[in-house]
Amino acid sequence: MATTASKSRRPTISDVARRAGVSTSLVSLVLQGSPLVREPKRAAVDAAIKELGYRPSRAAATLAGGRTKTVGLIIDDYRNLWFVELLQGLQSELDKHGYHVTVLDSKAGDAPGNGAIDQLLSMRVDGIVVAMDPRDSMLEATWAPTVVAGWRDRIPEGADLIANDDSAGGRLAAGHLLELGHTRIGHLTGSGGAATHRRAGFLLRCAEAGLPVRLWGEGHGTSEEDGYQAACALMDHFPDTTAIFAANDIMAVGALAALRERGLQAPRDVSVLGYDNSPLAMSRYLDLSSVDAKSGDVGAGAAQALLARMEDPARTLLRTLIPPALAPRGTTAPLGARAGHRRRASQGPRPRPAHDL
Repeated sequence: MATTASKSRRPTISDVARRAGVSTSLVSLVLQGSPLVREPKRAAVDAAIKELGYRPSRAAATLAGGRTKTVGLIIDDYRNLWFVELLQGLQSELDKHGYHVTVLDSKAGDAPGNGAIDQLLSMRVDGIVVAMDPRDSMLEATWAPTVVAGWRDRIPEGADLIANDDSAGGRLAAGHLLELGHTRIGHLTGSGGAATHRRAGFLLRCAEAGLPVRLWGEGHGTSEEDGYQAACALMDHFPDTTAIFAANDIMAVGALAALRERGLQAPRDVSVLGYDNSPLAMSRYLDLSSVDAKSGDVGAGAAQALLARMEDPARTLLRTLIPPALAPRGTTAPLGARAGHRRRASQGPRPRPAHDL
């Protein structure tokens, strides 16, 4: 009778081999999915794995196969939910090849030996996806294949780029608000490659229509607080604004808060349009109109590019732009369609009503 693994310890590959009546090297081949193993032997190993509850050691797999089957994803703000669909798209493709994703927030530090890139390299990840504007320490080429997800100001040396066409998305946003009849439009922007491209497309489309844009936030951040502050300044200077386009959904949420404090509602008084079509925008409570950045498709494309780069490090650099789409919801409406007795924004904030979004 085959020797069984002790219930007091974790079963090993040797236990599986003894139970299946094969060598440990053959068990390794089964775990690697090798086509060289005959079906009866594979079935015996699979049965032993199931019976013993064996879980392969990833460290051992690294030593045996030279890969950790891990990909690192670097973001810059867990609070901005645009990366959720990016992660889902990334993982959906990597799952097919047995890869896991480790997510790191770049704010963990950027000093040598402590930055996100260094942390991932110390973990011996097989590849890196950068979903933020890279810092200086990220711009040098590394031994790990790298893909940049989303438009960025700078691209690390040797990295592929898979991004939403943010310039086209900015044009979509402007076109949507213009079609609704708005001519006094404000844009809340910020720093970074994505905001830059969205701003450029938006301004170009408005210029083609002969309309000036009330621009606020250039050179600043793109957080909810940044959106709030930019919207406050915009409405203080231009209280007759009837539509606001924010560089992302979380900035749009900040704009909604600024409008509410001034006794204004979207879309009754001011239409508000975000960008990314994040889970935040899709929530039934906010019902935020947005431009869909197709983050899931960007994530899937980034995974495919990374896998291809792993197999062929010398392949031609890839630059792929994915078309955006409009996702209109309840915070944009035709000018005057839901007009009520508008309180002038210049009168300042009023006490917040219970349901004023």
